Amino acid sequence: MPRVLLLHTGGTLGMAGGRPSALRPAAFFKTLKARVPELFQLADIELQLFSNLDSSEMQPELWQRMATHLHHQLHDFDGAVVTHGTDTLAYTASALSFMLRNPPCPIVLTGSQRPLGEVRSDARLNLIDAVLSAVKGPREVTICFDSHLYRGNRTRKVKVSEYDAFESPNCPVLGTLGVDATFEPGLRARGPFKLYEKLDPRVFMLKVYPGLDPALPLQLLPHVRGLVLEAYGAGNFPIAPELGRSLMPLFVQAKERGVPVVVVSQAHRNGVDLSLYESGAASLAQGAIGGADMTPSAALVKLMQALAYHPRSPEALARFIQTPVAGELSVGRRTVEPEVPSRPRTTRRIHAG
Repeated sequence: MPRVLLLHTGGTLGMAGGRPSALRPAAFFKTLKARVPELFQLADIELQLFSNLDSSEMQPELWQRMATHLHHQLHDFDGAVVTHGTDTLAYTASALSFMLRNPPCPIVLTGSQRPLGEVRSDARLNLIDAVLSAVKGPREVTICFDSHLYRGNRTRKVKVSEYDAFESPNCPVLGTLGVDATFEPGLRARGPFKLYEKLDPRVFMLKVYPGLDPALPLQLLPHVRGLVLEAYGAGNFPIAPELGRSLMPLFVQAKERGVPVVVVSQAHRNGVDLSLYESGAASLAQGAIGGADMTPSAALVKLMQALAYHPRSPEALARFIQTPVAGELSVGRRTVEPEVPSRPRTTRRIHAG
């Protein structure tokens, strides 16, 4: 029988309490065998308690501890399941995918919208599917939820009170667990299993919106080492100086201070191409880094790692951001932005939005 490590970190799945009262962490292991006895027919499961936190308390320091713990353990198992709260699940999956390169077995994260002890909980099926995915699924970091297996660093939480809470807009599902369970091969290992645990959390995520006062993010620049900008569409943002809210001073000052700016899209599908429009081309001239079709959560965590491992080389940092490490951006997209002409293009394509 295959051996599976079940690492509990907290979240709704392992909580007790009922609505409308607040959910609180409970003794997860106490009820697991009673509520899901068939789980132990799929694998020889070793239960380990890592933490018992609401996922809103998840932090980069805990990712480092978690990745180190898994790195030390995985060679003794055929797969691993990490139970986790849904709110920061995509962030943690992204972090583990970058920190645990070429894992020797599947690492599957799961959670639930209702606690395991509730009658209509989705926790039971998610746990069963996650263990099966840890035994038979691809050897990479994934999220198993509502009978689907997603690449972890491609996933977004899109719903709060429905069971199909996650989507992977720019990457096909890696597994479907219905009457039959089918899995894709996933990523191919490109070397030995390695731990890259260092992160620099001194980053900020800024969402562009109409009315954003550029003075606000400019005040932040002295206090951060990296910036992720969620732009409109293919990488657009205001640059008209006559309207008083141009974001170009942000890019200019970020370049002067050596603060890398990674641009991703607010749109869930497709990604940015900073060469398409005037604002993107102008930001390229100031050293902006196009994040292709990475999710904002993946881009944020990848920038944390890039700053930790390439602190003194802007060129190496940009190459790292734009090169697929764990399937986080689409293969075949340009990983190096084209040379920017001396005068940015002023022709705009007509598009919805």
